[in-house]
Amino acid sequence: MEKTWNNKAWFMVMPALLIVAFSAVIPLMTVVNYSVQDTFGNNEFFWAGTEWFTEILESDRFWGALIRNLSFSVIILLIEIPLGVFIALNMPRRGIAVPFCLVTMAMPLLIPWNVVGTIWQLITRSDIGLFGYALAQIGIQFNAAGDPLHAWITVVVMDVWHWTSLVVLLAYAGLVSIPDAYYQAARIDGASRWSVFRYIQLPKMKRVLLIAVLLRFMDSFMIYTEPFVVTGGGPGTSTTFLSIDLVKMAIGQFDLGPAAAMSIIYFLIILLLSWIFYTVMTSSDATS
Repeated sequence: MEKTWNNKAWFMVMPALLIVAFSAVIPLMTVVNYSVQDTFGNNEFFWAGTEWFTEILESDRFWGALIRNLSFSVIILLIEIPLGVFIALNMPRRGIAVPFCLVTMAMPLLIPWNVVGTIWQLITRSDIGLFGYALAQIGIQFNAAGDPLHAWITVVVMDVWHWTSLVVLLAYAGLVSIPDAYYQAARIDGASRWSVFRYIQLPKMKRVLLIAVLLRFMDSFMIYTEPFVVTGGGPGTSTTFLSIDLVKMAIGQFDLGPAAAMSIIYFLIILLLSWIFYTVMTSSDATS
């Protein structure tokens, strides 16, 4: 019997495809168009080929911003993933405290990015900020806008405060999905807490931790609003990440060709590193 195809389903997904086309594909094609052309105004464009890509890849400015971005993402992952798992392990599984803990964990995620940056910009000031004033009382002059180390500490702590909750909620979801039979068997065998974590909890959390790593890497690598509000990319270029440098190039300097080429390189780097993360973690999961 010949199989029939029902093409009516395409009419159901067509609105979503159109939205994706207008919000993603068409802007991407526009960026590609700008990246291979040059303009001298009056909406007149001239073919530039790979000139802008070569200029970006040979620029110390680009590589400096890339190194800062990679350093920031590595620091964030090394702090937030273990900290999120630790908090999730110590959260209650039953009782009235469960919804309280979940709501408390979710609250930082509800705050807009620009508000987060404003909060930490104010809180680190020595004249009106609680954190900055407390440090000033013990003789430490904390200045996120003038000291590169202080700026990095502020940006890292701010991101940890804002996004560790996401890792906590994902890890907690993996923990509560473990059947009680596993814990009962572990108690019968006299397994230690470390053994329970290593052989029961961690394997069951691998998939959600993969999601957490991918989400946190992509978010941290594309971070813009929070450090821009707090430090503006400074002092100097100490917290000028690729996103901030890209905006300065496109809007501040109006170099549309180099900015378009840089945005494509930026996109490909994120895509490549995310694929590497996914491949490594899924292959280790398959072999374990």
